[in-house]
Amino acid sequence: MNTEGERLQKVLARLGFGSRRLCEELIADERVTVDGEVAVLGCRVDVETALVEVDGAPVGIRPDLVYYLLNKPAGVITTADDPQGRPTVVQIVPDEPRVFPVGRLDADTEGLLLLTNDGELTHRLTHPSFGVEKEYLTQVKGEPSRAEVRLLREGVELDDGPTARARVTLVEPTLMRIMIHEGRNRQVRRMCEAVGHPVVRLVRTRIGPIVDRRLRPGDWRALARDEVRELEVATGAGKPVGRPGPDR
Repeated sequence: MNTEGERLQKVLARLGFGSRRLCEELIADERVTVDGEVAVLGCRVDVETALVEVDGAPVGIRPDLVYYLLNKPAGVITTADDPQGRPTVVQIVPDEPRVFPVGRLDADTEGLLLLTNDGELTHRLTHPSFGVEKEYLTQVKGEPSRAEVRLLREGVELDDGPTARARVTLVEPTLMRIMIHEGRNRQVRRMCEAVGHPVVRLVRTRIGPIVDRRLRPGDWRALARDEVRELEVATGAGKPVGRPGPDR
């Protein structure tokens, strides 16, 4: 047994899983693993290196991990640094600890964006094998027909191959709600162009379980611990293959 590090129940309590007594019950019920092994009462963990999972969902236990939710306005670049000197999403949130955007929204796209220094959660949120759904409100030119909406749902042919099935709802004659989980480069824009309705305005309104209709454009907030757990649960099933690509 590891005799160094923090007691596991103390770490879980700090992360919001309940009192230490409740966290001890989680461990006793064999719902917690450390580095792939079922945890036992009294075990200690290295918060810098240990992989802790609760009910199969990995949990970020490093004390310096932060998670920000930003409502990105149009014209702000989703990168840590821009050689052209344009404003970036990283400039909006605190400088320390250093964080990075989870995936990308192109300059003209607005809406919800996560920034964190949790590399493992970033990987799971951006890799398509985990199937984390993103939702967009999409204003387009012209009025899509039922057949065109059906085509978007079933998949359209793009230059990098056909898209997977999507969930698409026509909200108004020129406004659609589109939900995808692939995250290819400019995917929603290219899907709409493929059916003859270029995007006029694109706003991401949901990332997996995370929604915030009160967050104004340009504002940010820290995620609540419950929200981080929801993201961990949403990405907890399945194992990724390879490394993540951009998510737009």
